[in-house]
Amino acid sequence: MDDIKPEVDIQITLPLATKLDVQWLQKVAEVTLQHEGIARETQMTLVFTDDQRIQELNRQFRGTDAPTDVLAFGSQESEDFVAPSDLPAYLGDVIISYPRAVEQAMQEAHSTKDELALLVVHGILHLLGYDDKEEEKRTQMWRQQDNIMKQLTLSDHL
Repeated sequence: MDDIKPEVDIQITLPLATKLDVQWLQKVAEVTLQHEGIARETQMTLVFTDDQRIQELNRQFRGTDAPTDVLAFGSQESEDFVAPSDLPAYLGDVIISYPRAVEQAMQEAHSTKDELALLVVHGILHLLGYDDKEEEKRTQMWRQQDNIMKQLTLSDHL
């Protein structure tokens, strides 16, 4: 069972590859999925981009013409998406605005690395069906986020 790891495709659409620790981001995704009991082979994509691109996606798919920190597009959201039966389950895509993560990290007085980890965890939880629109569901989702972040040995109050 320990041999089964998720396939996380990390795409960086900005010239910031030297600033991102791809191995750390891979670990964050793996720990999040393990914490949530995802023991089967899965695939997902993490995309790190800029505010302009995330704003375009937010406008196109969510109807909000503004940048945001993270968007999650689960494969279950589209009835048109059909995965071949011989491939691992595809969870979906998490899109993160790197500039927004940097800005939020400064506002919250923690590292960009910690903020990126939080956004990865948050996005993956959305892929797994968590919702933060209603108070009760948000409390449950944020409790899971906190537990995962503690597991990653980051500060308790991000």
